[in-house]
Amino acid sequence: MTESVPSPWAGEELFVLAGPCAIESRSFALETAEELRDIFAAAGIGLVYKSSFDKANRTSAASFRGVGMDAGLSILAEVRETLGVPVVTDVHDTDQVAPAAEAVDMLQTPAFLCRQSDFIAAVAVAGKPVNIKKGQFLAPWDMAKVIEKARIAADAADKPSEFFVCERGSTFGYGNLVVDMRGLTIMRETSGCPVIFDATHSVQLPGAKGESSGGERKHAPALARAAVATGAVSGVFMETHPDPDNAPCDGPNMLPFEWLPELLAELKAIAAISRPG
Repeated sequence: MTESVPSPWAGEELFVLAGPCAIESRSFALETAEELRDIFAAAGIGLVYKSSFDKANRTSAASFRGVGMDAGLSILAEVRETLGVPVVTDVHDTDQVAPAAEAVDMLQTPAFLCRQSDFIAAVAVAGKPVNIKKGQFLAPWDMAKVIEKARIAADAADKPSEFFVCERGSTFGYGNLVVDMRGLTIMRETSGCPVIFDATHSVQLPGAKGESSGGERKHAPALARAAVATGAVSGVFMETHPDPDNAPCDGPNMLPFEWLPELLAELKAIAAISRPG
């Protein structure tokens, strides 16, 4: 296992988890991570590079899922070692947890799995910070019990318990999500954990395209600004891509790289006047 690179979430400043939905190739990951590193350095905001080796929760069996665990974790390890960028990736079952924890700086759990007790316990004892996404079907205060499970497992294994709770929208009828901004403060108060707001999955339209999900990326910046303005969030999650209209997955809700400089400047300015401290 390589040494972790400096973690932007360890301080008081706003940080962002950002990157393409899925790893498309080694060269693509290295190129996008380097470009994002430079964009975020210019903005003065800490970056955690995000990309997935496998997207297990696809609409269709024909949907693109990524490059697989072995290749994907090797690529992510190379990103953090060669570029000095901390990395986060999601895991989908207990067998993936230990190998992923060897390669990345932070683990992330899919929203659909937040109630899977054995899975939550497995990520909790991996010895890495964990971003636990709130299910689209849960109330904000329900995340307190999810975190309680994680803390019990970590304490029993004598492991550090560094958990984040992540809002990614709530199901509203069929194929739509809404965000209740009150939930950000409620989750922080009831879970006792820092909150991350997922701006791009919150504008996803699940299954809207029949064979894949749709999305309304144009609304993601406004939601990100609103979330930071609550003063309740420590970080923002946003999937981003150099050419989202031609991305193999989640293109409709990913932000193009060219939107980032202006958005990051806005988020930094809002955070400076809205966050405590």
